[in-house]
Amino acid sequence: MDYQFDNEKPIYIQLVEHIKKEIVSGRLKSGEKIPPVRELAVQAKVNPNTVQKALAELERCGLIYTERTNGKYVTQNTDTIKNFRNELIGERVNSFLADMIHMGVGREEIAEYLKQIKGGKNSETA
Repeated sequence: MDYQFDNEKPIYIQLVEHIKKEIVSGRLKSGEKIPPVRELAVQAKVNPNTVQKALAELERCGLIYTERTNGKYVTQNTDTIKNFRNELIGERVNSFLADMIHMGVGREEIAEYLKQIKGGKNSETA
């Protein structure tokens, strides 16, 4: 996993977001074991306590669970993963729309542009 952090928000939140993306994208599969805290801390170059805090948040959300003495695993509840995936998609789409509207691009223009991309008419972004 590739970790790049910014100074805009706490590292543990960025870790949570990164691991969520890994799960909802399928790079971390349902039922797959999560690497141990120390290993994740070394990979991310952060304090193990920061990783532990991120994992606790993911467990609270229901995306991972702990098997006593065996470690942490990605939830096997596909509905939970699907719900988080839809939530992330919604956040990204709303952020995109807000940026475009702020730039003065209307919803109809956005829709037309997306149709062009889907149809392969815009080779720059397709």
